[in-house]
Amino acid sequence: VGAPILIVSLIIGLSIAVFQAATQIHEQTLTFVPKLLVTAIMLIVLGNWMTEVLSDFTYYVFDLMLRVY
Repeated sequence: VGAPILIVSLIIGLSIAVFQAATQIHEQTLTFVPKLLVTAIMLIVLGNWMTEVLSDFTYYVFDLMLRVY
């Protein structure tokens, strides 16, 4: 469920790290702010889907728990 956000954050982080290495600019906010913005945008875009998947999984787990007894 969290893989899309992690993958996008990884890509953003790696691209900024390459940019920093190429330009020798080592500013901490240069890595933090873009990852924060992209993560927030991804949560807004994919939040409904993530909630639906986790909700369906929770119903499935509770259904399995009822079948055990």
